[in-house]
Amino acid sequence: MARKIASITYRILRWGDERLPFGVRSVVGVLFVVAGLVGWIPGLFVIGVWMVPLGAALVALDIPPTRHKIHAWMLSLKARAEL
Repeated sequence: MARKIASITYRILRWGDERLPFGVRSVVGVLFVVAGLVGWIPGLFVIGVWMVPLGAALVALDIPPTRHKIHAWMLSLKARAEL
């Protein structure tokens, strides 16, 4: 299960880093955080608290001092997922 979570997280972060332009990535990240915070509403079982750190990581990709830390985390996720 942990391998699958690492794989999904890595793929979403890679997608955001490669395909989303600067600024749009932050908006998507904020939307992930907001969706994660309202994930407690019954019936919205697909979204949840797991989206909060992922959204924060997407926002951090647009902040130069934190970008290298997210890239390091992505490398560890890729190794953990064995991709």
